[in-house]
Amino acid sequence: MDASQPASAPSDTTNGMLSAISNEMVRIYKDQFGRGPTKTRTQWSGPDIVVVTLEQTLTAAERRLRELDEHGRVRDLRLLFQYAEVAAFCDPIERLTGRKVRAFISGIDTEADLASEMFVLHPAGYDGPSRANGARRNPSAD
Repeated sequence: MDASQPASAPSDTTNGMLSAISNEMVRIYKDQFGRGPTKTRTQWSGPDIVVVTLEQTLTAAERRLRELDEHGRVRDLRLLFQYAEVAAFCDPIERLTGRKVRAFISGIDTEADLASEMFVLHPAGYDGPSRANGARRNPSAD
């Protein structure tokens, strides 16, 4: 079995879904930061985790802060924006996978200009709340 896809999903369907997720993440980054990444890759990491890596996402202002060795400020600002928009990130994952998001984890390496978005999914058929809904109810909980 290929570790990049769940056992129950056909390869063509999975590849199309992963490509659609990548496209959605590019759109979200463009909406949030005014520019999208130059390279995006989405893959399964086991049966319940989707990982998206995005390269060269920093804006001109963020690159300037990086030159000034202000990596912490860039990370803090990015994470503030990411977690303020949890639903925007989770909604396309839920729509495209047909499963609810259990956890959303965002990170960035400012030196490498590489970001990652990780989505831990509930099992298929789970009917409880999703991370996206929790974000809508109480944004300060993030």
